[in-house]
Amino acid sequence: MSIRKRLSPEESRMVALEAARGLLVETGPQAVTLKAVAGRIGRTHANLLHHFGSASGLQKALAKHLAETICATIRDAVIASRSGIGSPRDVVDLTFDAFGKEGAGALTSWMLLSGNEDALDPIVDTIHDLVIDLDEYGSDTQRSNTLALILMALGDALMGGPLAIALDLPREAARDRAEKMLVEGLQAAPVIPES
Repeated sequence: MSIRKRLSPEESRMVALEAARGLLVETGPQAVTLKAVAGRIGRTHANLLHHFGSASGLQKALAKHLAETICATIRDAVIASRSGIGSPRDVVDLTFDAFGKEGAGALTSWMLLSGNEDALDPIVDTIHDLVIDLDEYGSDTQRSNTLALILMALGDALMGGPLAIALDLPREAARDRAEKMLVEGLQAAPVIPES
């Protein structure tokens, strides 16, 4: 007889989301099913239905979870860059890795192709909140750079490798271009004198 630790509803959701994230990174978005996640964490399909309602509910919760954890990391990198500890390249690498290695690009495209477009709302909302939190919403340049950086990272995750090869460019070319864009944006930003 196995004895499983009783988890709170929030702990149970987090365990399921981390399992879903693992499946996403290891196997791809098509593997993120209620059955697969339930099997990975030793719970029942019904248990996950209780927490997420459906497979699309699980995907939406996973998108929100990814967006929140990734944006928190990017926020820290932006703050470090502003204080001279980090660099714009750190921000670029974290953003590109989020969409590539962390699976956000694959999940995004899968949700769009599955007709689960509203599942993208948590990603978009979290990025919006990040821009506001970093006090960059009033700057057209920063909002434009954020848009371009996210779209570049998403595109790179989906087809960056093959396209770089086809254009006879180094694999890092898109990251290099994104870094240049951020550096130029920082140089163009008005300096606000301290009072």
